[in-house]
Amino acid sequence: MKLKPVSIGDIKLKIPIIQGGMGIGVSLSSLAGAVAKEGAMGVISAAQTGFYTKEWTTDPLNANLNALGWHIKKAKEISNNGIIGVNIMRASRDYDKYVKCCIDNGADAIISGAGLPIELPKLTEGYNIKIAPIVSSLKATKVLFTLWQRRYKKVSDFVVIEGPKAGGHLGFTADEAINLTSENYDIAAKKRIDYVHSYGDSIGKKIPVFFAGGVFDRKDIDHYMAMGADGVQMATRFVATVECDAPMSFKQAYLNSSKEDIVIVKSPVGMPGRAIRNPYVKIREIENEKINHCFRCLEKCDPSTTPYCITMALIRAVRSNDEADNSLIFCGENAYRLNKLSTVKEIIDELNQ
Repeated sequence: MKLKPVSIGDIKLKIPIIQGGMGIGVSLSSLAGAVAKEGAMGVISAAQTGFYTKEWTTDPLNANLNALGWHIKKAKEISNNGIIGVNIMRASRDYDKYVKCCIDNGADAIISGAGLPIELPKLTEGYNIKIAPIVSSLKATKVLFTLWQRRYKKVSDFVVIEGPKAGGHLGFTADEAINLTSENYDIAAKKRIDYVHSYGDSIGKKIPVFFAGGVFDRKDIDHYMAMGADGVQMATRFVATVECDAPMSFKQAYLNSSKEDIVIVKSPVGMPGRAIRNPYVKIREIENEKINHCFRCLEKCDPSTTPYCITMALIRAVRSNDEADNSLIFCGENAYRLNKLSTVKEIIDELNQ
């Protein structure tokens, strides 16, 4: 049975799937454009988008903004004006400038996690760009909705609720990410889905909910939609595709991984993350990295105490095939289940059968 389309205000997703934003340099215009071309929402990660340019070393902010604008426009072109979103970490410095860049360059949506994007409605006021938080608890959802409604008379256009099986930064403790059972989390997720829907009903607005974290196949999609979700967000599944912006060495790390290789790591962002345990991760488990230069990418990162520079660790993962073992490779819990290189169309067609 085909998946049912979902409307987010005045935009319609033919396929109720959001491709999760993956940075640095993993989901840029190639992947996002290909996903949007198939009727789902393609998402560009705003994290250090200009890392491959000459200007980035001397003027990283403007290099990132220029690159982000270019990738938004390119993704729209690739997708034949499909639905393109941008994932912006709230923990990023100059958050407001990245939001404005999305507006100025024609993005359809902003998805924001790694902190509560409290000021996002104010930054997008007067523009027809959809906004959504990524939330990991009912408490965070309630706090954000209450603040948005009280301060801005605005709620989100859709919501991404993330579970503990997701890749990258997690809104859970390390213990929860490792030990929280699917059954227990499903109970918590159902409460958040119901809360968002009931809140929308109370103000006369449909607020679609997308579940994220460990969604791998059609069985998973059906499971969360049976719980009341309107769609899902998937990231890991799209890494091993021809169109993914990361180099083949990054994709091969996923294809070569085993279940035991997927571990929880400490991140300078202040929350745990999930990644592939390679030589770099093993070293960082026992000693901190010496930081010679700060890129001022995160609001709460102190080079004197941080365990490693997350910007350079992530950049090395996508910059050179020779640096894969000396880098941080974020992934979802199910990365080890990938066993072949596919195309975005093949994956969407499989999920939509």
